[in-house]
Amino acid sequence: MLIELDLNGRDWSVISKNEAILTGFSVYVIELALKLNPLPVSVQRKELADAEAIYQQVRQCLQKGQPQLLELSCEKVEDKKVTVLASEVIGVQLYEKTAATGGSKRPGFSFEA
Repeated sequence: MLIELDLNGRDWSVISKNEAILTGFSVYVIELALKLNPLPVSVQRKELADAEAIYQQVRQCLQKGQPQLLELSCEKVEDKKVTVLASEVIGVQLYEKTAATGGSKRPGFSFEA
């Protein structure tokens, strides 16, 4: 049984009722590490250029070092927003999350080849 659907320009192929393969779909995650907070704050973007723009915006705030508010919004739910004090951000990373591989590429840096 093979069913193909087009959902927002993405191809979804179902091989059997228990096995599904998602092709051509990935999102980019911008993750902020905050001082004294064990959990990161993250936002997702569908396009790499949009994710890069947010990443560069956060980096510029970090380089200035001045107390400044940084507002990030959700692309999926328009009313969902988060505002952080830029001086409380200690790190930012950008990575790709793909559904085709069943998860995400390992964020950060690794000694493994």
